[in-house]
Amino acid sequence: MTEKNEKSVDHLGVAPYGEALNTVAKGAMAGAGAFLGRICLPAAEEFGLLLREKVAGWRTKNITQIANKAEEILSSASKEKDLHAHPRLVGKVMNEGSWADDEKVQDMWAGLLASSCTKDGRDETNLIFMNLLSQITSVQARILNHACESSKKKVSPAGWLNADYLQIELKQLQELVAINDFHRLDRELDHLRTLGLIQGGFDPCSTLALITPTALALQMYVRCQGFTGSPVTYFGLEEKL
Repeated sequence: MTEKNEKSVDHLGVAPYGEALNTVAKGAMAGAGAFLGRICLPAAEEFGLLLREKVAGWRTKNITQIANKAEEILSSASKEKDLHAHPRLVGKVMNEGSWADDEKVQDMWAGLLASSCTKDGRDETNLIFMNLLSQITSVQARILNHACESSKKKVSPAGWLNADYLQIELKQLQELVAINDFHRLDRELDHLRTLGLIQGGFDPCSTLALITPTALALQMYVRCQGFTGSPVTYFGLEEKL
């Protein structure tokens, strides 16, 4: 199409704005690519391939947002500059995290990417949490974060982190996730329990649900905040050992 024809079909005069948005998007992607290349060189080429896929525009936007968030977390949480992530973990974030368009879930992926970065880049610990995150819905993510933030945490005499029982009424849960379908909420809780992230679920005889986070869930939550230290320390508790 010639320049004259392009102008003739641009009745609303939006073409310049579209070009400006493309320029901004390319700049953002370049920044995210530089960050991924810095923490994991093998991922740089993979990121470039993702950008070149015709159907990857939506996924590229998501992974760009995740990478930018992870970079912010690292820059504010660590004084170390030369940190690296294992290629297996970066690949997992790119392959699985790029499908997440929910902001809260993107924050969790960003936290896991940031907490995957170490001095030698060999730590694969977060693979456990990435596998779990890739299996939960945005609704489940909200329930899980609420459970981890609202429950009372404690350390057992043997030194293990756990949480006191946490219950929630159906109405409060519906407001939390903006969903009224209680059968769907029952499924969401059942899946979280199946993954070993919460205890309980709905009581068959009432509308009260037990959503106590497991130790695994608490540790996952901490890593999703970009924190690499002890989860006991993160929650301000005293180590027993």
